[in-house]
Amino acid sequence: MNLENNQHKDRLLVSYILCAVGFMGLGGLHRLYNGKIGTGLLWLCTGGLLYVGQFVDLFLVSNMVDDYELNLRAKAGLSPLGVPLNKAAIATQVYRPTGNQLMVKLIEVAESRGGSLTVTQGVKTTGASFAEVEATLKELLKSGYVKIDNDPITGAVTYHFHEL
Repeated sequence: MNLENNQHKDRLLVSYILCAVGFMGLGGLHRLYNGKIGTGLLWLCTGGLLYVGQFVDLFLVSNMVDDYELNLRAKAGLSPLGVPLNKAAIATQVYRPTGNQLMVKLIEVAESRGGSLTVTQGVKTTGASFAEVEATLKELLKSGYVKIDNDPITGAVTYHFHEL
């Protein structure tokens, strides 16, 4: 928090310095610095609206800095206090095994189910996608570690691990 506070003070100081430079003929630099491009260019071309706008901005610079920092936080997915806004996505992130880890996990699941496994059961227990589970099971089928069959009752494609 201390670092953020120092950065805020630095931005505020630079903004006031740029605003003061506006009274020497380069009005609007403080607005450009704080992301107000349209009005910054207008101030630059009109001498800070004949210095009247430049003078009024002396009282508005603090709010400009606050608005700029709030916009930066929003673009970064943070609340005004710096807390991530998308807590649901963070909370729902799950470990999903891939590659060899997925293969080992599928073998463990098949072992707990008496040596047989469907793609849907694999997806449910590993969290991997249907395509990933099916590709891994087909790889095991090609290597000869698994046999494939249909469940006589449901018709679901079932992979049988004959070594388990």
